[in-house]
Amino acid sequence: MARRRSLKNWLGTKTGAAIASRLTVILLRVVGRTWRVTIEGPNPFETGAGPHLGAFWHRNALIAAYLFRDQGFSVPVSQSRDGDLITGLLLGLGYQMPPRGSSSRGGAAALRALVRMVEDGTTISIQTDGPRGPARESKRGMVSLARRSGKPITPVAMSARPCTQFKSWDGTLLPLPFARVVCRFAPPLDVPREATPDEEDAIRLELDRVLNRVTDQVDAACGLVDPHRPVSGSS
Repeated sequence: MARRRSLKNWLGTKTGAAIASRLTVILLRVVGRTWRVTIEGPNPFETGAGPHLGAFWHRNALIAAYLFRDQGFSVPVSQSRDGDLITGLLLGLGYQMPPRGSSSRGGAAALRALVRMVEDGTTISIQTDGPRGPARESKRGMVSLARRSGKPITPVAMSARPCTQFKSWDGTLLPLPFARVVCRFAPPLDVPREATPDEEDAIRLELDRVLNRVTDQVDAACGLVDPHRPVSGSS
């Protein structure tokens, strides 16, 4: 236990975060090249297609980081102690310097920065149930970003087989070498600029329904049973 705390404290330092992020970048770039990736549905994030908003579950952070690498996208990062490590990972995979903030800390400033980035032509991807969960339940930030930017939200689901699923709050997935990886795009959801808070919340719930449905579909295709799957009728 003491050794685990020592490692966690080291990762929280600038040096530890920098080394860990570089090693993770190398791991993802090497292992990711062996994945057998299937893309399902129209991919609006292809280079040159213009700025878009992508929504996916936090459990798919490593898969998404690799699949959408080197395209100059941006992903907001929380101001937690792990933020430096995640920032280093994203920069090493060809993402833009991320705005820092979340629903619990610095969210308003991060949202303003994201709106400016979309206006400047940057595609934004957000782990909508992050940074602390509950798993597979979106926060409101993505819907607010869509309303302010005038861009629709594209739900994206990913799964893999074989893969490691970490015992974390979100069940982060890491496909093993030569794994089958399925990435499915659902039709986009529009958010009217004049949407009221109640309407935003209704769209957020619809986003959850779509993301959970499509996630269940790709999990079934890969034979993955997600312990974080909502019970029927909860979303």
